[in-house]
Amino acid sequence: MHAAGALLTIDLQAIRANWRMLQARVGSAECAAVVKADAYGLGAAQVAPALAAEGCRRFFVAHLDEGIAVRPGLPQDATVCVLHGPPPGAEGEFVAHGLVPVLNSRAQVDAWRALAHRHDRELSAVVQVDTGMARLGLSPVELRALAGDAGALRGVRVACVMSHLACAEQPEHPANEAQRGRFIAARRCLPAAPASFANSCGIFLGGGYHFDLVRPGAALYGIAPIAAAPNPMRPVVRLQGRVVQMRSIEPGTPVGYGHAWRCERPARIATVSVGYADGWLRAIGESSAAAWVGDVALPLVGRVSMDTITLDASALPEGALVPGALVDLIGDRQDVDAVAARAGTIGYEILTALGSRYARRYLADVAAP
Repeated sequence: MHAAGALLTIDLQAIRANWRMLQARVGSAECAAVVKADAYGLGAAQVAPALAAEGCRRFFVAHLDEGIAVRPGLPQDATVCVLHGPPPGAEGEFVAHGLVPVLNSRAQVDAWRALAHRHDRELSAVVQVDTGMARLGLSPVELRALAGDAGALRGVRVACVMSHLACAEQPEHPANEAQRGRFIAARRCLPAAPASFANSCGIFLGGGYHFDLVRPGAALYGIAPIAAAPNPMRPVVRLQGRVVQMRSIEPGTPVGYGHAWRCERPARIATVSVGYADGWLRAIGESSAAAWVGDVALPLVGRVSMDTITLDASALPEGALVPGALVDLIGDRQDVDAVAARAGTIGYEILTALGSRYARRYLADVAAP
């Protein structure tokens, strides 16, 4: 830890508490966990077993390789669903590794049915329908054709029917209810099966969106599920950057690339070992973001570079910050969503961009069941 340029602390107990809160909110519906993109950058190998220990038994990843990586760390009775479905020719890998595909197109349905025929047994799958996002899932045309073909799903056990909300972070958006109506209609075209519609934000739209299974991702990791509303989730991440060097500069001295910032008074500058190679986005502009030392904010001055940022530490007493000290970049004073707002992006991008150079510390780590 002492040798790293920065320290990323991930609170597994907070992730577990967030899952418990979401499960309680959806009542009799099952609460799954989305652990794609390495659990939103926080480490699926640690996060997924922690959630399994809490009682979660259904996990979603995006890619086949992600499913192969996460499956061995989970209990035998857990289910791992792959959102992008089988890449052409890779259907057999799902059977070999005990993974369930999400079938998004007629081509994927046909390939999975053919595999079931070759194995001479039913194979489970989730079927996704597009209800208004035009991204993944059977289109209305494909769905009608599938419903009209009595043999289209022969050998396929439809374990779940799902869709995805496009505007759930905006509770009043009319697309939410329009999509819900389309989803209800689409289910009538498919074999009777449990239904899944709500992501993190969708959970907070109310019970009419919960159906049988909800699929939170971002909310598990502390991101606010509803824009411009108080965040009910526990914070999960603390990011601390290490001071490399301190220097005193005179008025008019430029700092950083392009001389984009000049001090107007004598200042003490702290160079901190975090940059855009670590996911501290270059879009976080001069003086628009702060690090913290206790209750004292240190403005970012000069441009974010690949390996470093520079902070105006003049508000601290001289000698209070020295090389090797840590400053808070994400924490109690500035959460992931606040950093995202300063960068003109969303918390999802901040978390998934966190790089591999951080020393990582997991709080309340749990062994795989």
